[in-house]
Amino acid sequence: MADIKVAAYICKGCGLGERLDTDALVKIAQKDGKVPLAKSHDFLCNADGVAMIKNDIANEGVTHVMIGACSRRAKTEAFNFPENAVARANLREGVIWIRPDTDEARETTQEMAEDYIRMGCAEVKAMTAPAGNTNTGTSKTLLVVGGGVTGMTTAIEASKTGYPVVLVEKTGALGGWAAKLYKRVPVHEPYKSPADTGVGDLVAQVQADSNIKVYLNATVAKTDGAPGRFVVDIATESGATHTEDIGAIVQASGFTLYDMNKLPELGGGKSANVVDQAGLEALAIAAAAGDGVIRRPSDGQPVKSVVFVQCAGQRDTSGQHLSYCSGFCCNASIKQAMYFKDANPSVDTTIIYTDLRTPGNGEDFYRSAQEKGVIFTKGRVAEVVPNGNTSTVKFHDLILDDKDAAEVDVDLVVLATGQVANSGINIELPPVAAEADTVEIKPISILNLTYRQGKDVPQLKQGFTDSHFICFPYETRRTGIYTAGPVRRPMDIAQAREDATGAALKAIQALENAELGRAAHPRSGDLSFPKVRLEGCTQCKRCTVECPFGAIDEDEKRFPVFNESRCRRCGTCMGACPVRVISFENYSVNSVGAQIKAVDIPDEFSEKPRILILACENDAYPALDMAGMSRNEYSAFVRIIPIRCLGSVNTIWITDALNAGYDGVMLMGCKSGDEYQCHFVKGSELGRVRMSKIDDTLKTLNLESERVRDLEVAITDIERVPEMINKYAAELVAVGPSPFKGF
Repeated sequence: MADIKVAAYICKGCGLGERLDTDALVKIAQKDGKVPLAKSHDFLCNADGVAMIKNDIANEGVTHVMIGACSRRAKTEAFNFPENAVARANLREGVIWIRPDTDEARETTQEMAEDYIRMGCAEVKAMTAPAGNTNTGTSKTLLVVGGGVTGMTTAIEASKTGYPVVLVEKTGALGGWAAKLYKRVPVHEPYKSPADTGVGDLVAQVQADSNIKVYLNATVAKTDGAPGRFVVDIATESGATHTEDIGAIVQASGFTLYDMNKLPELGGGKSANVVDQAGLEALAIAAAAGDGVIRRPSDGQPVKSVVFVQCAGQRDTSGQHLSYCSGFCCNASIKQAMYFKDANPSVDTTIIYTDLRTPGNGEDFYRSAQEKGVIFTKGRVAEVVPNGNTSTVKFHDLILDDKDAAEVDVDLVVLATGQVANSGINIELPPVAAEADTVEIKPISILNLTYRQGKDVPQLKQGFTDSHFICFPYETRRTGIYTAGPVRRPMDIAQAREDATGAALKAIQALENAELGRAAHPRSGDLSFPKVRLEGCTQCKRCTVECPFGAIDEDEKRFPVFNESRCRRCGTCMGACPVRVISFENYSVNSVGAQIKAVDIPDEFSEKPRILILACENDAYPALDMAGMSRNEYSAFVRIIPIRCLGSVNTIWITDALNAGYDGVMLMGCKSGDEYQCHFVKGSELGRVRMSKIDDTLKTLNLESERVRDLEVAITDIERVPEMINKYAAELVAVGPSPFKGF
């Protein structure tokens, strides 16, 4: 490592000068932190304070900066020194704001601050300023896979911002499902009647845009590379293959309606007069091309009575069909019921529902249907029995709650089946659907990725593409590849168009970051990337297997090959590595380990335990900051280190802490499992699997299992986190001090 010069700066603002002995903190930085240059300032974040730091960088040769002030999540622009390694000691939210302002608390509050200064000095010395990934791509072209409403909107919105687009559609025409609709649900006041689909206008915009290249009757044959430098082979019906250089990808491959033939009890596949919603749209289009009368498929006679069966094969608890609600179906049935009423008010039109959901238009559209004479019946259909040219619908009236099922004979039955995502192949699912909620695997790949982890982006158990629904809805587990529309979750046209716009903007952000060598979400702009010392690698493949984002491959000797442009910088590979040869310039086993070892551990007679908290920077650490902002007090005996993800935790940190005499270790990570909240998707889950084996370490050290505590923490746990800390601190008092103190 080149010569470094570390400088420490202690802020007196925001009450720090009144609550802490900042002169003593400067001395701690100099003596214990072994920092040659240490200063305090009345308001470090103001222009004068920042100028002081910049002057030292320019004139004193400072390469590493340690700032003892507010949280690293605050004043990020003021304390942005991109050419320098920077560490932050959280004295405001992490010390004075969570401790009472009393004489009794002053001693432990000061000790807390001094430890954070020691930790900050130790951390910054183990860091280098990241220079950024030089293996970047420069392509600014966006690939959109799917030519429906979602895909066309994505292409149009991206083109409006000046980015060229390649649009691939597997059929011979643009439009997707929306092109098969007679009308759509209205999206603006007065929400009275079905509206024009608008598909023709979208198609015209795409065709007239010279910035959008369209491939029809085409599929993606191969996708290789990384953000900014994807190389995509597009196969056309003629047999020709076209290669395009792509910066980012939006998958808008849409959905397929759930097969009504799987619903024979509802008449699916048993009668021509039992159709799904797509079937009714075809009948309505045929009617519009003729005399305007929707006719019975079996004999061509005008439909005089029709029943719509909601939740057909949806919200199913038996495990046979779809477990979820597709959201759009109620409005779609209301719209289709109006087809009949608008053409002939005398048609007997009934919608049988369990719950009626009308997102996007309040209840106006529903009320309009009532005014037109559509009958809404709350019930559960038990059976549809075909009977020649009619069908008998047997249902349980949920309002009257009759013991005997009600029956009605109708000309036509419409089943509101749900959306099944066209996600492609999910390598993580078994060949045969084993789980109740798992949709049958589709054998055709959408993207044909060359990733070792599989040909398509991973899916949730219902078959929709995997994403962080709360914070990063469009992001998949393949960096630079986004999904939008019903392939991501069930939705209607209005929601799909909004989704498309969001995905386009995210894809643009990704390809711009890729050119600059910076990370994408959630550490957007981070210039660090993983490095590995191959001479120490044991070729165990744990980093390759555990990477949630497919960023690590293997060479012919089975050594890991890092694809930095795909990396999200979560550090899961670092936590997985048993020989600790993977690190980032500004985050490593050493940078965290140095902080752990820098804490002053009182002896067993002082009655001042030490508790290490490793807190996820995306949920737990912000919750702790906000707890401080709310002045929610917690124990002065904790020392908190923010980590990128629970998945980045290397077990050596736990071992080092316990060996050093810490009385306990708290791990605070995001919720894992099917309803995960981890910003790195699998990070917290992988970390917990790793930590589940920590009991072996505790037994080896002859320590109690209570010494390590794993907790799920959400960003909203502002009051709960301090309570958990205080409760754990009390438990450790009962357990007793660590036997390793003083060693």
